[in-house]
Formats: sequence, C-alpha cells, structure tokens
Amino acid sequence: MLIKFAAKCAACLVLASSLALISAAQQAPATGSDSSQQASQPPAQGQTPSSEQPPAQPQKQPQDPDPIKKTDQAPSGQGKVEGTSNDRLFYTLPNFLTLQGAHQLPPLSVKDKFKVVALGTFDPVEYPWWGVLSAIGQAENSYPALGQGWVGYAKRYGITGGDAMMENFMVGAVFPSVLRQDPRYYQSGRGSFFRRAGYSVSRIFVTRGDSGHAQFNFSEIFGAYTAACISTYTYHPRSAIISTPGNPHEFIASDRTFDNTVSTWGTQIGLDTITLVVKEFWPDIHRKMSKHKGEATSASKP
Repeated sequence: MLIKFAAKCAACLVLASSLALISAAQQAPATGSDSSQQASQPPAQGQTPSSEQPPAQPQKQPQDPDPIKKTDQAPSGQGKVEGTSNDRLFYTLPNFLTLQGAHQLPPLSVKDKFKVVALGTFDPVEYPWWGVLSAIGQAENSYPALGQGWVGYAKRYGITGGDAMMENFMVGAVFPSVLRQDPRYYQSGRGSFFRRAGYSVSRIFVTRGDSGHAQFNFSEIFGAYTAACISTYTYHPRSAIISTPGNPHEFIASDRTFDNTVSTWGTQIGLDTITLVVKEFWPDIHRKMSKHKGEATSASKP
C-alpha cells in the first residue's frame, strides 16, 4: 500500500513537471530575429535617432501595502466561477478552488460549488492523468480480479475515474453545500517553510464555514470516507475465480470489504494532504520559474 501511494505521488510530480516544461516552451516569446530587424531599420524622416532623444522619465509605481494579496491569481473575478481562481498547478492541473490571501470572500452558492468542482473534475488534463494511474495499477496488478490486457486496463481506468469524481464531488460540493462550509483553500504565503507547511497540512482538519469562521473540516474527513464507501461497495470488484499460469482456478477475494474502504479513505486523505502542501508553495515555484524564464529570454536577445 505504501509503495502504491508513493508511486502515485511520484507519477503525479513527473507528469506535472513534464507538462509544465512543455507549456513553458510553448509560451516562450520569439526573440532574436525581431529584435535585430527593429534595430536595423533606419529612423524615418523628421524623427530624431533614439540616441538623441531625451531619456524618458521613469514612472514611480505606487507601493502595495499588502503584497501578499497582489498575485497572478486574483481572489475573485478571474475564474469561470465568481470567487474562484483560474490557476493551474504546474500550468496544467486545475487549481480553481485555491486563493491567495486570507481576507474574507463572499460564500459560494450551492450552484457555484458544484460548477467549479465539475470544471476541475472534467478538465481535459484529468483524463490522461487517470490513464497514468490506471497504468500504475495494471503494473502492480491492483484489483487482480479485473485481470490483465486492455480489458483489465479499461476496467481499472473506470474505477480510477469513478474514485476521482466521487471524491471530488463529495469533498468539494456535496458536503460543503449540506454543511455550509467553504471548499476553497486560502494560501498563507507568510512565515517560514515549516510554518506554511504546517498550515497547509492543518487545512485537512480545519476549514472555513460560509460564515467565515474556522470549523472542523467535516467535508474533507467525512466526504472522503463517504466517497470511499460508495466506490468500494458499488463498482469495486467482487470475489472471482481467475485463470493464471500457475493456477487455472485461482480464487480472488472480494475488494468490497471494510479494510479496503479504510485503505481507500486513507489514500485519498494522504493525496489531498500532499496536494494542499503543493498548493501552498505553488506561487513561490511559479515566481521562480517565471524569473528563470525571463532571464533566459533576456540572455537570448542580442
């Protein structure tokens, strides 16, 4: 179980990093030729050369009293749903329920909670991610009753997608709507690494209510458990007898057990915890990547 959990985390980082590099390469502006063409053009008649023009006076930019709130992802008005963001982890993975800054925002309506979760769950990048997780499960022979081959892979893909959809909606929409809790993650952005890491981990157990007050995160804990129960006892494989090279009548026990439910629940909580830590430090990673990208662009100019 621990190996499977670690493999999924490693695959997530590898896939996200690869997609981020591809996205950054596509976003890099063309340089070199345009600059040289502009430099080689002589000034038009009536215009003074740039060397004779008086230097432009730099404009003073007003200082922001709260630089934490001034970020690439505004707390509202940027996402497709009001009060959410349009941010993506590593430029690819949906991060619509994450906001930077701890100031109070109007609560999301029930309709908006379901809409933003649906946008993130059915985002095009999610489908290949489910495929990666299914391939890992196939290699580990998870759910052996499903067998191998393309049929077994398709069944694992369905289970992986079903688990993701069930957990996303239960944690981000159903329970927050019933209990009137805020499913958004408010980044801290302040303090040391350990303080911010501790804050992000604590959000598994502490969240905001629609009233703005801190509450126990029933939506995460009980939402994930409900999702694990539904998925385990509905579409996870039953006991079966399969044929293997070593045993043509091998009995495979049912996965619809309490132990498997708790295992699925724990895996989901663990993955959500790691995701919150990544969300907390993503703005720092984003700034460093943008800085290196800007330096590389400047260096390529003649």
